[in-house]
Amino acid sequence: MGNLLRILTREEPASKCNDIFVDFENAAPTESEDPTWTKVQTVLQDGHQILNSLQSYTGASEEIRQAISNPRSEEYQQQAWKAVCPLVQQLKVFYDFSSNLDNIVPELLAVLCSNELTPRQHLELQQALFKQFAEILDFVLKFDDLKMMNPAIQNDFSYYRRTLNRMKLATDDDCNDGVVTNEIANRMSLFYAEATPMLKTLGDSTSRFVSQHKEIPVENTTDCLSTMANICRVMIENPEYCSRFTNEETKLFCLRVMVGVIILYDHVHPVGAFAKSSSIDVKSSIKVLKEQTAGRVELLLNALRYTTKHLNDETTSKTLKAMLAN
Repeated sequence: MGNLLRILTREEPASKCNDIFVDFENAAPTESEDPTWTKVQTVLQDGHQILNSLQSYTGASEEIRQAISNPRSEEYQQQAWKAVCPLVQQLKVFYDFSSNLDNIVPELLAVLCSNELTPRQHLELQQALFKQFAEILDFVLKFDDLKMMNPAIQNDFSYYRRTLNRMKLATDDDCNDGVVTNEIANRMSLFYAEATPMLKTLGDSTSRFVSQHKEIPVENTTDCLSTMANICRVMIENPEYCSRFTNEETKLFCLRVMVGVIILYDHVHPVGAFAKSSSIDVKSSIKVLKEQTAGRVELLLNALRYTTKHLNDETTSKTLKAMLAN
């Protein structure tokens, strides 16, 4: 998809840039898209429930505090264990979902970045698949925001790992039927140790796709990402495009996808999104964010400030750093 960048940059006149609109609200899979779309949708359909469960995650802080404060009380130890076990099962559901995303993203990218169609044909004929990739990015940002705001997740899981072997031997109740094994717990520990675990999963999956598909030029993938970011920005900047949205949430969706792609690009591209050679117009993207209603996009600005990889590089212009510092 290397030439897709023509749509938004110097190789196509600006007037043609304004002709491009990705219908995030109504895009439906064509017959050729359907096999991949169906596979991806099987994974994505659980995304809303995952986010709802994470948002309502309260943790077992009080039970754990009592158990730690009363180490000789078997009653408190059992109460904490019984409170933590179902929570860890819930955390495993989240972890399993990340594994499913990790497996499906390369299949999606293989279609979106292939050499079989011209760049404009990819965009025009595969809007439903572009929408799915956008939905993955949207999910990733939302999940990581919720995870970062909930310290109980790390506390619960740390306590579980510390007491796992002892409590498995000390109790024979139903909790042990669904116990997470040491092997899985170790993998989950690495996942939840990340500040942005879903972004890490998506970045690793994208990098693995690039390394394993030598037949697809690397530029196909990076141009695909940069083009998505630029298209989302253009759709927000263009009043005529915005007027086509029937749901106000679609505008915010475009902004989240724009930010998500910038962050992903910054993690998988060798020089990142903030370098002068970057194909993403980060300056204009930040400007668009700052033009929105105060308070609506602060989390997105913070995501650019704190979850990107190259913002603080010496090669990043002082202008970009100043724009995000304010």
